[in-house]
Parts: sequence; structure tokens; C-alpha cells
Amino acid sequence: MAQEQEQRKETRPPREGRPPGGPPRSDRPGGDRPGGGAPHGPGDRGDRGDRGDRGDRRGFDRGRPEGPPEIELEKLIGDSLYLDNQAHSIVSRIRDMDSGTKTQLRRLYSAVRRAVRAPESERQHEFVMLRARLAYTIARHGLRSLDQLEKLLLQVTRKNDNRGYERFKDLFEAIVAYNE
Repeated sequence: MAQEQEQRKETRPPREGRPPGGPPRSDRPGGDRPGGGAPHGPGDRGDRGDRGDRGDRRGFDRGRPEGPPEIELEKLIGDSLYLDNQAHSIVSRIRDMDSGTKTQLRRLYSAVRRAVRAPESERQHEFVMLRARLAYTIARHGLRSLDQLEKLLLQVTRKNDNRGYERFKDLFEAIVAYNE
């Protein structure tokens, strides 16, 4: 076996200026992609895991600025005008970024209302599950405009205060109303 490899090495033309491993990457099918032309080489996730235009879960994507500032729970609880302004802001982002969200918003709002009506001992669990459902909906339908709501919902469930739950429901109700 070792003799065969040595014989093959002797019959190859010299590499002169070529990098080890074959022709320059730009000559390979697939361009500069590691692993050659195959979109499923090691470290290359292809279409399945690449977020592309949908952005990154942390709130920023390549070359784009971060989204609007986070909604402050304390201000939301204490100031009705702040709640109204945030609802308008989210609806304008929905209209700019997403399409066909009315049905998804209404379904999520129904889930919010059910979670608020849950017995006090179950309420936090219901809101934790609601956050999971919201995250799924955002990812499934590409609703990047609702990322702020997911972050706010995390704050609300961590605080575990009835007033916070009520204000989150009010904010969601305003968003559904303004989006109609």
C-alpha cells in the first residue's frame, strides 16, 4: 500500500504555487466554501441552519443595526401612555417587517388571556409555556418584529407579579387592536 502511494506521488505534476490539497478554492465548484462544492460539508450548515435574512436570535444580523430598545416592564406597569406608544411601535414594525400576522397574533392573544385567567398557582407556568409558544411562532413564521414581546414576556415571568401579567395582556390587546 505504501509503495502504491509513493508511485502515485511520483507521477503527479509538481505543485508549483498551488496550495496543498488541490487547486485554489475559487476554482472548486461552490467557490470559497470549505469542503468543496458540497453544501453539507463539516462546519457548513447549508440551508437548514443558515438564518440568512431572518436575522440572529440575539437581535442583530450581519451589517444591520440592532432592533428597537427593549420594553421596560416597570414603565409598562406604571405608564399607560408608554404602553400605548410601545403597542404602536410594535405594530409599525409588524407592518414593515412581517406579513400575514393577524391570525397568529389573535391566536397568541387568546393564549395570553387564558394564561391570565389561570389560577394564581399555575399562572407563572402558563406564562412560561406561552413564552415557548411565542418563540416557536416567531421562528416558524419569521416574525422578527415580535422579538421585543418575547424579551418582555421573559421579564414578566421572572418577576411573577399579577400586575405585570395584566399589563402584558393589555399591551398584547393593544397590538392586536392597532394591527387590524
